[in-house]
Amino acid sequence: MEFFRIKKDIPFMRHALVFNIISLITFLLAVFFLATKHLNFSVDFTGGTVIEVRYDHTAELGKIRDAIAKLGFSDASVQNFGTSRDVLIRLAVKKGLTSAQLSETVIDSLKKDDSTVRLQRVEFVGPQVGDELWQKGALALLFVSLGIVVYLAFRFEWRFAVSAIIANLHDVVIILGFFAFFQWEFSLSVLAGVLAVLGYSVNESVVVFDRIRENFRKMRTATVPHIIDNAITRTMSRTIITHGSTQMMVTSMLFFGGETLHYFALALTIGILFGIYSSVLVASPLVMWLGVSREDFVKSEKKAVAAAP
Repeated sequence: MEFFRIKKDIPFMRHALVFNIISLITFLLAVFFLATKHLNFSVDFTGGTVIEVRYDHTAELGKIRDAIAKLGFSDASVQNFGTSRDVLIRLAVKKGLTSAQLSETVIDSLKKDDSTVRLQRVEFVGPQVGDELWQKGALALLFVSLGIVVYLAFRFEWRFAVSAIIANLHDVVIILGFFAFFQWEFSLSVLAGVLAVLGYSVNESVVVFDRIRENFRKMRTATVPHIIDNAITRTMSRTIITHGSTQMMVTSMLFFGGETLHYFALALTIGILFGIYSSVLVASPLVMWLGVSREDFVKSEKKAVAAAP
């Protein structure tokens, strides 16, 4: 489906070097912020106290956050848990206070605003659990990346696989760089968003790569830059429709999903924007720089014909 059709190919590859330099600078800045400011890990990773409370009516999360902030826990996570009356509060480790003391302090503060609040449970999440979550998250990221490389190498050619994984990891590092620079809380939901961006971004790369491969077989006299420009231009309508629809949904979560989904949606928003950029202006130029040519596909076709009985 196309809402519009661009008749003249846009010369993206004419400015490929400029785009790659911009990407490299952005990538290095993200790495710099990660190395100097580090990620602001949530209780999921650092350890802390988890408190579950229940109200006789719908809980007002704003008032709960304000009450906890007055106790000195400005970075506490407050969210509904199961129903609108159940609330889950995550507090970072505070020296000199045990989980029991923390829970008593929090409950006393909440009861001043609403006497119906009841303590359901208190749990301490040790830092060793956080280390394990971080290690498993890193392993998940590694395995996803390897799976993408293998898939693209079989479906297309090794140059496409290398280009796609560099572009996709470029997106991931930039998302992490944003979270490090602004010190946004990095939780398990954000990690899930980062992994989702990997799959989402590679899908856009595959669409463009499919058109490039098709163009190599159809546009016999065209140059490699012209073939890539045509592939990107012809998929732009699909890109705008797909990413525009996705971004509308993610924007709804960002503004109306509450604190629980805010950083998850923020990670997806950054990932979608840079996913479009990297698929078109990072992965495609890298394919060209790595020396892809028509012969790479003609040879595979000849081999297939020769192998046929």
